[in-house]
Amino acid sequence: MNYPEHLQQTITSNVIAALAEDLGTGDITAQLIPEHTLAKARVITREDATICGIGWVREVFLKVDPKVEIDFLTEDGNQVRANQTLFTLSGAARSLLTAERCALNFLQTLSGTASLCSHYARLVADTQVKLLDTRKTIPGLRIAQKYAVTCGGCFNHRIGLYDAFLIKENHIAACGSIRQSIENARLIAPDKPVEVEVENLQELDQALKAGADIIMLDNFNLDDLRIAVATTNGRAKLEASGGITEASLLTIAETGVDYISIGALTKDCKAVDLSMRFD
Repeated sequence: MNYPEHLQQTITSNVIAALAEDLGTGDITAQLIPEHTLAKARVITREDATICGIGWVREVFLKVDPKVEIDFLTEDGNQVRANQTLFTLSGAARSLLTAERCALNFLQTLSGTASLCSHYARLVADTQVKLLDTRKTIPGLRIAQKYAVTCGGCFNHRIGLYDAFLIKENHIAACGSIRQSIENARLIAPDKPVEVEVENLQELDQALKAGADIIMLDNFNLDDLRIAVATTNGRAKLEASGGITEASLLTIAETGVDYISIGALTKDCKAVDLSMRFD
């Protein structure tokens, strides 16, 4: 699988850092095995999952031992079933064991993110809403998790603090008003999208009059969400946020908002249970 250059650079830097953390001065346990001993292995999933992280797995084994041969039987974004073989390996036994945990850590974490996103996406598949992630990501794995979100069928909000404005309560207080904060944003970076968080319908009206591109409706109840959609009438994109649960997700989507942002997509993911076994 070919990745965009920026993502491949992220994969490489993630793997270098993870291997340095794990290997330190070297894998002393792997040295129990004679250097030239060869082995074959397979990695299976113990549970149903949406796969993400193949590029990280490949990079780990490449960095540890480029002679290891990997045969991937699935790819990022695929749905797999419990006990399915994801890939097979052949090469030096030492290399397979040294790379195992680092490779599986990436695969289980990113597949966990993709699997949770896939579950949430299915819940609103019959609506027009787009589910967005947030910046509540694992430190150092922001780009990796954002990629996993897309593999699960959801969408990315801004990547960081640099690529879009998100004006919240404290920004507004420091600037003096919603209008002033939006005017400042247009002067600083006129090419960047401007999103404003509002807490009630009165603030929604202010954000609309000030020309916000996107308006985040923070903890609005269902009635107010419906009013907001009708009031906005396409003048800005609307994003529901705050306290979104699996139980409330579909009802919120059906109000007609354009986006729903959910921090749980990246911060509450459970790693997929994977296992490597020598043949």
